[in-house]
Amino acid sequence: MIVGVGIDVVDVARFMATIERVPALRTRLFTPDERDLPDASLAARFAAKEAIAKALGAPPGMSWQDATVRRVVGAQPVVEMTGTVLARARELGVDRFHLSISHDAGIASAMVVAERD
Repeated sequence: MIVGVGIDVVDVARFMATIERVPALRTRLFTPDERDLPDASLAARFAAKEAIAKALGAPPGMSWQDATVRRVVGAQPVVEMTGTVLARARELGVDRFHLSISHDAGIASAMVVAERD
């Protein structure tokens, strides 16, 4: 059963200009494993986190650090949850996320479906 759907689109250049203007955002928004990714991949991870939040109903107090998006060669990316994201997913009964991320022509996008059995 689908619990929620989220989508987000990010202009890569604009996003990276914001990160350069406010360097602390890199640490606030991304886990250590994500922080050194290329610009387009970083923007796509941000879009994914926004889409995850939307799929979970965008509850206040969710921490960006509590969702890590991992690339799996030959498969769709994986969402690893901890803390506030995991708590909200459990509250809604979410067992899994289906995540698609893409970047091309200066745009990064992500689409998430949160599902439970």
